[in-house]
Amino acid sequence: MTKLTFLALAEKILREEGRPLSPSEIWKIAVAKGYDERLDSEGKTPAATLYSVIFTNTRDNPDTIFVKLGQRPARYFLKELVPAKEKEIEKAITGDDSVPTAYDYDEADVHPFLAYYARLYFKACTKTVRHSRSKKKEFGQWVHPDVIGVYYAIEDWKPEVLDLCAATGNTAAKLYSFEIKKALSFSNLREAFFQAVSNSSWAHEGYLVAAEISTDEDFLDELRRLSAAFGIGVIHIELEDPDSSKVLFPAREREALEWDTLNKLAMNKDVADLLTRIRNDLQTKEVIQEKYDPVPSAEELVKRIKKRTS
Repeated sequence: MTKLTFLALAEKILREEGRPLSPSEIWKIAVAKGYDERLDSEGKTPAATLYSVIFTNTRDNPDTIFVKLGQRPARYFLKELVPAKEKEIEKAITGDDSVPTAYDYDEADVHPFLAYYARLYFKACTKTVRHSRSKKKEFGQWVHPDVIGVYYAIEDWKPEVLDLCAATGNTAAKLYSFEIKKALSFSNLREAFFQAVSNSSWAHEGYLVAAEISTDEDFLDELRRLSAAFGIGVIHIELEDPDSSKVLFPAREREALEWDTLNKLAMNKDVADLLTRIRNDLQTKEVIQEKYDPVPSAEELVKRIKKRTS
């Protein structure tokens, strides 16, 4: 099987598709067609490498075969095909920038991936919040996080420190708010981001989580700006390799919980039950893992998502 460079891969996809594509779209189509297995590379972030290679080649090489079209997101095409593809080019420039996916999955399928990552990275137990367990008339448009995470210091601190913490009126737990989306791109960034802001105002840290994140340079710059301005972190979940999931931008930690908002959230029975569970675990100094979302192994997660696709 002939090996492909990143530029050759991009050319192949653009020629076969016959329309301008963003680097993230090129990569997703390549994965769906299995062309990624022909890459002459062993890098851990091939999607980012593909973007960098195309961007640099188009900018710095006067003899490049590629042409950059539009902004937010920028898409690329083959120069030789431009004259015959005016309609496709106009549609690509004015259309949305939804991120295609190589997998057939629902937003709910991302939850166990987050449970795995939160336990690994934050040492946190997670609990999914079912929105159906709230009375809609008591809430605004955005109130509930999709998932709440709890880090228990009782798993790391010595008993003497825990006793002192309790005696001084401090809590030995840290709460996280997670808003989950299948994909993030310019087409849904504003709504998704400010939904995360609204739903995370009460927590120590709030995160926006997605399995598909556009690699467009302008998009990532805007995502970085919003994260820094509002303190919401961003987590990228890797469906093919859960251990490679990562925090793209960290959240800004708040010193204390916002109790009035948390009280409003407790109108949801899942949240109320979780708060009772946190109190009990802190009092007994024992975390009962079975009371939280199950944490599958990385192998089981990949098996599940591939089964959904086949």
